[in-house]
Amino acid sequence: MSDMHILIVEDEENLAALMQDYLHRENYRVTLLHTGSVVEGYLKKNHVDVVLLDLMLPEKNGVDICRDVRKFSDVPIIMTTAKVEEIDRVLGLEIGANDYVCKPYSPRELVARVKVQLRGLAVKENQSRHLVLQANQLIAQTTTGQIELTGVEFNLLNKLYSQPARVFSRDQLMDAVYSDGRIVSDRTIDSHVKKIRKKLKSLDDHDFVQAVYGCGYKYVEKP
Repeated sequence: MSDMHILIVEDEENLAALMQDYLHRENYRVTLLHTGSVVEGYLKKNHVDVVLLDLMLPEKNGVDICRDVRKFSDVPIIMTTAKVEEIDRVLGLEIGANDYVCKPYSPRELVARVKVQLRGLAVKENQSRHLVLQANQLIAQTTTGQIELTGVEFNLLNKLYSQPARVFSRDQLMDAVYSDGRIVSDRTIDSHVKKIRKKLKSLDDHDFVQAVYGCGYKYVEKP
């Protein structure tokens, strides 16, 4: 399952379940909410990568939700609605929505639009990061140079890199590195981390990968 988390806010439960099914096929993690009043609180407590937000919701409508969410978050928002008038599309975008899809829509189209927003996040994130990972070459690079990583090292570093400042346990890192479910010891992960840190030190003195005593490891971006 991907680390990418999609929040669907849709009061038509059958439609929400269909959207969830298509996103699950792409290995995204999905949460469903069916009323508007709980969205803001949920986003303040949970990390979400993209929000699919219906315009007409019980308790609080999508326009008001989007406007209020923009006061504290820049999470990509795709608004979905049965209203097709151009004024509604303009309003939806002016209050902070990133995209707008009219019902009835193809679930595949919606998935494609989610992917566009996720690609935009990846580009934005890489532009603001000191260290950049290139999966097709298994390298990590900065403006001062690059290092080559083994497949295991790259997967481990990429797991940490995917969510800066989040602490991953050794078990979580094992699952990311060894997808075949093999049994390895904590020392194996520690050994890989030690090698990664040594390679990264050749690029920069900053400690990109830091140990959290008794918990695991985290990736820390350079200020």
